[in-house]
Amino acid sequence: MKTSVVKFSTYGILVGFTAFFAGLYFDITTNEIFGYATIIASLVFVYFGIRHFRDTQNNGKLSFKKGMVIGLLISLFTAIGIAIADYMYTAVINPDFFDEYAEMMKAKDPTVEIMEFTSVQAALFMLAIVFVIGLIITLISSLLLQRK
Repeated sequence: MKTSVVKFSTYGILVGFTAFFAGLYFDITTNEIFGYATIIASLVFVYFGIRHFRDTQNNGKLSFKKGMVIGLLISLFTAIGIAIADYMYTAVINPDFFDEYAEMMKAKDPTVEIMEFTSVQAALFMLAIVFVIGLIITLISSLLLQRK
């Protein structure tokens, strides 16, 4: 199990990091769409990790519970990796990001209220979003891949 989790978490983190930083070249509206596509692309490895464990390490058998454990671990590590990328961007690469974003949103709609975030809060929020999406993908994958 450990091999599958480490291998497919690494793939998810690499895709997440690469796409996250590639997405910085888009404008903010396109970047939001690209960001969700990045999350989905990096979490596709949940399915492949569960399937890899079932087919190569567990003699073609997989309980729903074991699939959930593997998928949640892959999701968690991938979420941590993407959260680290988010933190690096907002704390080191572009520390003015939150101010720039607030100015852009106020220019679009002066009545909108903007929540203030720190880099740590934004990274934790990203971790939660990625993990919740990973939970959904894990549920679906575990249901589809279970075999007794």
